[in-house]
Amino acid sequence: MRLFKYKQGHAMVTQTLQQEISLLEADFCFALSDPTRLLMLYSLGESPRNVTELTNELGLNQSTTSRHLKVLRERGLVHTVRTGTTITYHLSDQRLIQALDLLRSVMRDRLTQRASLINEIS
Repeated sequence: MRLFKYKQGHAMVTQTLQQEISLLEADFCFALSDPTRLLMLYSLGESPRNVTELTNELGLNQSTTSRHLKVLRERGLVHTVRTGTTITYHLSDQRLIQALDLLRSVMRDRLTQRASLINEIS
């Protein structure tokens, strides 16, 4: 399976590689598609926490917290550090918070634009 085509000395991404990249992106975005996981990421962006701390902070039961953390861990958004019997979750990359903030900013601008359109119609 060739991943690149060469055209006039430049490597081009083949359709197969594009599909694989798209699947990786979709898998990554799945982790961001749940409000609870977003809250967890913001919380971990402030400081590392264990399951009990996240459970108490977000008002969830422990199994729900663990299930969401598993999704985030499998997609590489968080990593764990074990100290004795305690497992602490850490944000894998602080840029995730910057990306989430940027998305919120885009959404806020879109909502403002829609609200102004509604006001013009009224």
